[in-house]
Order: sequence, then structure tokens, then C-alpha cells
Amino acid sequence: MKKNILRITMPLLLILFFSCKEESKNEEKETAVKSSVSENYNISILIDLSDRISLKKNPNPTMEIYQRDLGYIKSVSEAFTQHLKSKRMRQIDDKMQLFFNPEPENAAINSISKQLRITVDKNNASKELLNSINETYSSKTASIYESAIKDDKYIGSDIWNFFDNKVKDQCIEKGFRNVLIILTDGYMFYDGTQIKEGNLSTYLTPPLIKQNGLNTNDWEKKFDSGNFGFIKIDADLSNLEVLVLGINPNKNNPFEEKVIKAYWNKWLSEMRIKHFEIKNADLPSNMDKIIKDFILQKD
Repeated sequence: MKKNILRITMPLLLILFFSCKEESKNEEKETAVKSSVSENYNISILIDLSDRISLKKNPNPTMEIYQRDLGYIKSVSEAFTQHLKSKRMRQIDDKMQLFFNPEPENAAINSISKQLRITVDKNNASKELLNSINETYSSKTASIYESAIKDDKYIGSDIWNFFDNKVKDQCIEKGFRNVLIILTDGYMFYDGTQIKEGNLSTYLTPPLIKQNGLNTNDWEKKFDSGNFGFIKIDADLSNLEVLVLGINPNKNNPFEEKVIKAYWNKWLSEMRIKHFEIKNADLPSNMDKIIKDFILQKD
């Protein structure tokens, strides 16, 4: 009799055990999804408006640099709105903004950039607002690039100073997932911030790479032993994630791309930034998935 009871109950117990296990897994998945959805995003875009976007100096027959930038910004904006639409209206508390450093002299460009500082929360969230963000970013960033190219006054890119003096105050907020997207060719140069300390500097240009002898096959050995790189910024930016887009190395040096990425890798790591990616310039259609996966945290 006992054997018969065991024969009946054992399968039932096994079914119950695996059923509970499956429910537990589903609960874990749901919790993970809810956690991702309810997370508040603080997305910043830093645009390098140096002469890299000049149609005269850097023409590109396949697709102009500024058009690529606009495509990348479109992907960032779409990822942001996709995130917003995945949340309940009362959960929304997210931000997206755009920066330059230094600020352009053109007052119209600065005025437009202020309009691109968007805060969406439960007090103003609506389907109309969410549906308007992509068009707003697309049209207004296009105006910024067109004005900059028309002015033809490129004052350089002071990304180093932006990290030193502004990123902590302007791009990082407690309680948010802070993401900084940088659109640049990987070089840095600004007349007002040219500092050198041994082989470290606040700027990086093709002539400097050549001058430092980092244009030969043993560049990496020399880079490490000579302590080359950007001057270290004494900051803990561990609560910031960075995606660098548009690396466009000088074609005269076959090692230029690796050298640029070595500078950036070392610098971002020194600031304790744990999650960062550095991507070459490519067509927006090829970069769309990469950008959205980074922002929406997809592996």
C-alpha cells in the first residue's frame, strides 16, 4: 500500500517542484524587466563642432560627417523615447540634453541647444510630448550643424576641459542612469587648453602623434613605456557611462586608430568609468543597433 502511495505522490511532487521553480524564474525575469523599465535615464550628448565637420576640409563622398552625426543623434533620440514608452506615465522621470565645449559664438546655435534640454516627468508626460521628441531633436540638431557649417568658424574641441570642469555638474545626477554620448573624430584641440606634462597632454592631433613617434609598428610598447596619454583628471566618474562615436583616424598613419583608442581607453579608465565603448565613424544604418543596445542595455 505504501509503495502505491509513493508511486502516486512522487510524480506529483516532482511536477509541483518544477512548477514552483519555473514560477520563480519567471518572477526573477519580471523583476529584472520592471527594474530596467523603471530606471530613470539622464542622457547627455556632447558634440564636437570643430573643423572635422567642415565640408571644405573633410569632404566625404559617401556621407558627410555632419550627416553621420545627425544619424547617430536620431538613434540616441529614438532609444530615449523607446525607453520612455516602456514605462508607465507615473514612473517617468527622464532627461536628455545636448552640449558643446567651448560653446559656439553663434547665439542662434546656443539658443537651439537650450531647447534640446528635455525633462519628461509625470507632470508633463503625454503621448503628444513623447511622439514629438524625435522630430524636435532631428530638426533642431540639423539647424545647429547647418549654422556651424555656414559660419565656417571652427574654434576646436575642448573635450578634456569639459570632463575636468563640467561633466560632474552637468551630466551626472544622483538616482539616474547617467549616459554621455560623445560625437567626435577622436582628436582633441583647443587653443585655450594646451597643457603638456611630460608625454601627457590635454590635446591630441595627427602632428602630435607623429611627433611622439607613435606611427610605427612598436607604437604600443612606446606608448606604455613612455607613459603617453591624456593628462589624468582627478575625478571618480564611476556612475557615468560613455559612448564615443565617430572615431576617424588620419589615413597617413596605419596605427593612428589604435593610438587614438589607446589614449581614450586609458583616460576613461583612469576616471573609473566602468562601462564605455569607443566606435569608429560608420554609416548611421550600421551604428543604429550599437547605439540603441548601449543605451537600452542590451547585450
